[in-house]
Amino acid sequence: MYTRREVIGVLGSGTEAHRARVEPLARWIAQQGFHLLTGAGGGVMGAAAEAFVAVEGRAGLSLGIVPGAVVDGKWRPRPGYPHAAVELPILTHLPLSGEQGTEPMSRNHLNVLTARALVALPGGAGTVSEAVLALRYGRPLILFGPREAFHAFPVGLERTESLERVCAFLREAVR
Repeated sequence: MYTRREVIGVLGSGTEAHRARVEPLARWIAQQGFHLLTGAGGGVMGAAAEAFVAVEGRAGLSLGIVPGAVVDGKWRPRPGYPHAAVELPILTHLPLSGEQGTEPMSRNHLNVLTARALVALPGGAGTVSEAVLALRYGRPLILFGPREAFHAFPVGLERTESLERVCAFLREAVR
């Protein structure tokens, strides 16, 4: 018999880690037996992956969707990718991100569609584009952080500073 583990996506800044929020969230995801999915970079993505893989006895894997491009006939990841704590890098030929995050050549589509549910921490244009895609594709998404950090995000998405609320949201989403 096969066991299918749910995938939880954690989205956010590629430069700021927001460790106070992301580390307990990533540990909780690991303790629940889920896989963790990130965009395979630094910042929130790297901090989530590090905290996730540090949980002893976890059953899930740290997955990362790696942006890349074919240059002179050779595939190359974006510099700095994948983060060392990504156990299963999923290599793509998709180079776009940031302001171009909803374009067809952005890995953000894979980030959003692969995860059963998503948590977005504060981030820039790339994180906003992932929120837009989550709405487009009907994927459950909750925003985790101070309300003012999400002023550029689509209205109608739940915003919370409570880890307990995020965990309850994720439990409901994977039922």
